[in-house]
Amino acid sequence: MCWYVLYTAARAEKQVAARLESEGVEVFLPLHKTKRRWSDRIKVVEMPLFKSYVFVQCPEHQLYSLNTIYGVSRTVFYLGKPAKVRQVEIDAIRQFLKLAENHDILTSGDKVEIIAGAFEKQKGEVLRVDEKGVALFLEELGAKIYVDLSSVNKLG
Repeated sequence: MCWYVLYTAARAEKQVAARLESEGVEVFLPLHKTKRRWSDRIKVVEMPLFKSYVFVQCPEHQLYSLNTIYGVSRTVFYLGKPAKVRQVEIDAIRQFLKLAENHDILTSGDKVEIIAGAFEKQKGEVLRVDEKGVALFLEELGAKIYVDLSSVNKLG
């Protein structure tokens, strides 16, 4: 059996995955953890890596019945046929998620917000990233600082 891609309603990936699993379909919904700020706390939440997409492994003829499940918008097509995803690509996504676990993927030039510490709520640009921290340029202060990776949240 091949992996196929289903397009879901906005922000319904987790619910669709649960419904598909209850129907006995093998589902892969790649999730990554990210920090979200509320007025009174910072919380780590799991967000889909690919918004509005869910991967399913099933026979091709079963795809059409999956489109009737609440929250599934349609099957993704490529060149007039349902888009197939190779097992190698699914394994690569799983490997990437293991490597990126508990880390925002930051690169030079990214815009971030500091969510803890003396510079809380300041926004800056990433200059460089290493295993434990990140060097930032804070334009408002005209300063370069180094902060812990867990103290920043990527913007946009």
